[in-house]
Amino acid sequence: MRLRAIAVWFLLLLPLACTAQGRQAPPVRPAGVAGSFYPADPKQLSAMVDDFLAKASAAELPGPPIALIAPHAGYEYAGAVAGHSYALLKGRHFSRVVVIAPSHYEAFSFASVYDGDAYETPLGRIPVDKEFARRLARSDPALKLSSRGHIATEEARDADGRLSQEHSVEVQLPFLQRTLGDFKLVPVIMGEQDYRSSRAVGVALAHLIGKSGDTLIVASSDLSHYHPYDTAVQLDHKVLNAVTQWDYLSTSRNLEMRVWEACGGAPIVAAMIAAERLGANQARLLKYANSGDVTGDRSRVVGYGAVVLFRDANAKNATPPYSLGSQEREALLQIAHQSVESVVRDRQPYRPPAPALAALNEERGAFVTLNEKGRLRGCIGYVSPVTPLYLTVREVAASAALRDSRFPPVSTPELSSLEYEISVLSPMRRVTDVKQIQVGRDGLLMRNGNYEGLLLPQVPGEYGWDRETFLSETCQKAGMNANCWHDEDTDIFSFTALVFSEHEARSGAPGAAK
Repeated sequence: MRLRAIAVWFLLLLPLACTAQGRQAPPVRPAGVAGSFYPADPKQLSAMVDDFLAKASAAELPGPPIALIAPHAGYEYAGAVAGHSYALLKGRHFSRVVVIAPSHYEAFSFASVYDGDAYETPLGRIPVDKEFARRLARSDPALKLSSRGHIATEEARDADGRLSQEHSVEVQLPFLQRTLGDFKLVPVIMGEQDYRSSRAVGVALAHLIGKSGDTLIVASSDLSHYHPYDTAVQLDHKVLNAVTQWDYLSTSRNLEMRVWEACGGAPIVAAMIAAERLGANQARLLKYANSGDVTGDRSRVVGYGAVVLFRDANAKNATPPYSLGSQEREALLQIAHQSVESVVRDRQPYRPPAPALAALNEERGAFVTLNEKGRLRGCIGYVSPVTPLYLTVREVAASAALRDSRFPPVSTPELSSLEYEISVLSPMRRVTDVKQIQVGRDGLLMRNGNYEGLLLPQVPGEYGWDRETFLSETCQKAGMNANCWHDEDTDIFSFTALVFSEHEARSGAPGAAK
């Protein structure tokens, strides 16, 4: 039997062009949005921030926060949500804060580590940790010491000719000043929003911070923009659920495809990658709201989330078991069957009605495997949760029949002899120790640069592989050498799958969680 394979269908964002050379930053980056995003008067600003902090509930954590996610919209709209992140800092000390933020106005192809001496707000100047900034910028070609994104340029002028000052780092600072007092700042603005850039920033930060425990990471991000209220809530919780499930691979992938929204998505992923390597294993949503909750206008809202990343020594990283009832399994198998019949026999895509079963409307990754007389005939799937499960099964079933490059398209005479198997995937989580991999339970995805490959949990059992063989075969499935799993640049993700077939449905046997 041939190995099952993956065909992942997703769009990649085009890299942003670097339009100018780096410039020498002024010694102090002045406050650019004081008086618009927040009060310019120091007393008013302090009172507003203190009020947000006082009204926010400080969550009980088993250990100190390693990273925070906070919104960067104007305080009138997002300040109350941001307060829930920063309330956790009361009574804590961090000597250094790294703020990772997106570039809204200027395009450049790297992560810009500020090369100036300080950032300024109405509450005073915050010195940049210049030595840490230099070391960070030198750690990877994807990072550069620069003022790009930090200091407004001619290309960042609006329609009225005014310079658009980047706010994504600046709006975090008064909260940090009111909670931490004295600290050094490392401002990083990301020009690229892809996984490679996020990984470069995250890994470099983790390496430099090490075990010191005196550095806090802040990811600056709003969520969806300008959708009706109910649509925004639905979109925003897709991102937030993936973050709290620690599935930053799907978060990055779906943001790149633009099926999810978060303007600071790359900083979120970078913070998660860094925090994970610094020991964090849990993410907790502290507060969600959107601008409609503040203004009452629910026609076009912007979403905001406050999240903390921390370590819980007693937490289990394994994803809770996933199950589907017999009714849901039978419905999905029927959708797969009808989808293949329709595209092969009628040359038309199958259009199933929206199901009443709630589980089929959840967004999950899934594969459909076609077998013919016990031999593989096609297998294609979506790794990440892109569409509702019933639509994912419809789409990948049709692709397995027609677009698996290892086989010719399924013909009409073959339809009656096809056997169907569906694998519904759990969220992806990076493997921090290969000894954690359990053959027969876990599937694997390997990623290194542009190379990526996946094998489903049932594959090693079919071939009698041990753990090392499974790792090596997944490397080769990704187009890399068999020892790629030893490479520190290779990310290994594991997942489980609920696997069920037509044979099991007919016999009444439950689907196996593998």
